[in-house]
Amino acid sequence: MKSTIWILSGLLVAGSCLLLGQGRGGQAQSPASTRPPQTVTPQTYPAEQVQAGQNRFAAQCGLCHGRDAGGSDTGPDLTRSMLVAEDLRGNKIGPLVRSGRLDKGMPAFDVSDADLAAMVAFIHDQKTKAEALGGGRRNVDVADLLTGNAEAGQKYFNGAGNCSKCHSATGDLAGIANRLQGLPLLQRMLYPSGRGSVAKVTVTPATGEAIAGTVVSRDEFSLVMTDSSGMRRTFPVNGTRFTIDSPLDAHFAQLAKYTDTDMHNVYAYLATLR
Repeated sequence: MKSTIWILSGLLVAGSCLLLGQGRGGQAQSPASTRPPQTVTPQTYPAEQVQAGQNRFAAQCGLCHGRDAGGSDTGPDLTRSMLVAEDLRGNKIGPLVRSGRLDKGMPAFDVSDADLAAMVAFIHDQKTKAEALGGGRRNVDVADLLTGNAEAGQKYFNGAGNCSKCHSATGDLAGIANRLQGLPLLQRMLYPSGRGSVAKVTVTPATGEAIAGTVVSRDEFSLVMTDSSGMRRTFPVNGTRFTIDSPLDAHFAQLAKYTDTDMHNVYAYLATLR
């Protein structure tokens, strides 16, 4: 993928599970006023393993925990996690990844030992960087995201991006900037919820009959579906034949085509639709 999906690189921090202290007048203090918990056993990892872990983490965990492990509106900031601070080369992170935390909405993941070790390396590398900053993270202001060129974004929307084939600035997107601003607008642009639409899928395993159902989630590595009996199943993308009929296919394909500049520009254009 030639673009960096920058929206999920740590800007989404509302889902942090940390309890904030109280400031003057009883108001909650910003996380920036407190340091991340110190790593109990400092550890380093080869740069190649950290890079491999970054790619795997972004695809598997980035939507909830941010692509830099800094948290999102649906998952906590792992650089401030006490479990991560106490982890030693995956002895705490590994079991949690493989068993999940269903009571908090985190599913179990079936990952290889090598992939798990790489993700652990990346998480610790990010935590080390967070500790070096000496403070916390801050919320992103709407103005921080408006760095693109709206005119260029409009041209991309109506041209190379093919967005206008399904959307209209005077139709379904009219006034969207009044309804959504900042991160919510960018999230909707990159990962639309698909309200009212159901993606149907047919999976043909290497052995056995084809399985029909609906898509739960899909990324570069795995496809999660619910079959006709209501059972949830997970299949690796590589080596599995499947066909998906979804009105959101174009958005998924677009993630592989966007450059950072394209995303900034299209976002700037959508922000003008009031």
